[in-house]
Amino acid sequence: MRFLDEYRDGGTARPLVEAIRRLMTRPWSLMEVCGGQTHSIVRYGLDELLPTDLSLIHGPGCPVCVTPVALIDQALAIAAKPGVIFCSFGDMLRVPGSQRDLFGVKSEGADVRVVYSPLDALAVAERNPGQEVVFFAVGFETTAPANAMAVSLAKRRGLRNFSILVSHVLVPPAMEAIMASPRSKVDGFLAAGHVCAIMGTREYGPLAAKYRVPIVVTGFEPLDLLQGIHLCVKQLEEGRWEVENQYARLVRPGGNAPAQALLRDVFQVVPRTWRGIGPIAASGLGLRPAYAAFDAATRFGVEAVGGRESVECQSGLVLQGLLKPPGCPAFGTRCTPEHPLGATMVSGEGACAAYHRYRRAAAGGAVAPPAQSMPFPLPGAGVP
Repeated sequence: MRFLDEYRDGGTARPLVEAIRRLMTRPWSLMEVCGGQTHSIVRYGLDELLPTDLSLIHGPGCPVCVTPVALIDQALAIAAKPGVIFCSFGDMLRVPGSQRDLFGVKSEGADVRVVYSPLDALAVAERNPGQEVVFFAVGFETTAPANAMAVSLAKRRGLRNFSILVSHVLVPPAMEAIMASPRSKVDGFLAAGHVCAIMGTREYGPLAAKYRVPIVVTGFEPLDLLQGIHLCVKQLEEGRWEVENQYARLVRPGGNAPAQALLRDVFQVVPRTWRGIGPIAASGLGLRPAYAAFDAATRFGVEAVGGRESVECQSGLVLQGLLKPPGCPAFGTRCTPEHPLGATMVSGEGACAAYHRYRRAAAGGAVAPPAQSMPFPLPGAGVP
């Protein structure tokens, strides 16, 4: 497939792998920020192709995974109310709250619907004027503009039966929290290309300079990641700490100006609690006072609703890059995609879900990974 196959070409990958190998004179640890990058790394076995002293650490870049239990419980409380149509992306339905998930509430009779866009939820509100329609607005900067547009349109159209439950988080503050931690093992970052497509690259410069850590904005296909790793290792070996843009086919330094303007109009920066990590100052988005009427938590009086994370779930350590999923005692036994202890096992971008799908056999499970999870073929590598 054009614009896809060329970024998965083994013949092009081999020189990149060898170039990384030749560059390295000492061990390095890089963190890929986004869960989509993690899934590509694990699915295509990129970490197994690289030198053994180059460690890839999985970061907190999965917005579903970092949505706190308290917010999941608020969603459950709203969805269970009579006269409510609760709309969400599908990957949120299996994320466990303190007692149950949205699928459980739906099975008990709640009107929970999977939509593919907040504008779909807006259309549901227009078709059902006698019911309250709530959209679960989860995501990084990538999905925030669409949610801002939905709220802006609802206000302009006078849709009083539409609201959103906001769980938007911002990537740079989370990266800084990791850099500032005395437990951090990260030497360099592969930043999330889709986030930078919206916000640009300029906000990463001060972080790279302050913590002397290279940051390379990277895409999601195997060759994107290998090129990003090469650029990051080259900086480390040369003693540089700069922001570089591997994903130049999509990302511009200034990002998407109209999307940013819409975000500034509808949202304001607020503190946010990250599941498994804790509170991070100025790391989230909340509705501005002019749009406060569309805040579902306030409308339904569920701000005080909250719960506790499973004491057995180690997702916080996974999200901070301090633990690989197979290192969790519950991985693949007491925690599976069918019966998850935490969100990292059910999200489409969760690190635990990636390892369970593609590396379960290597982690001691009974089921071998599917064929498509094997490393993409390099010439002479003997991969079928």
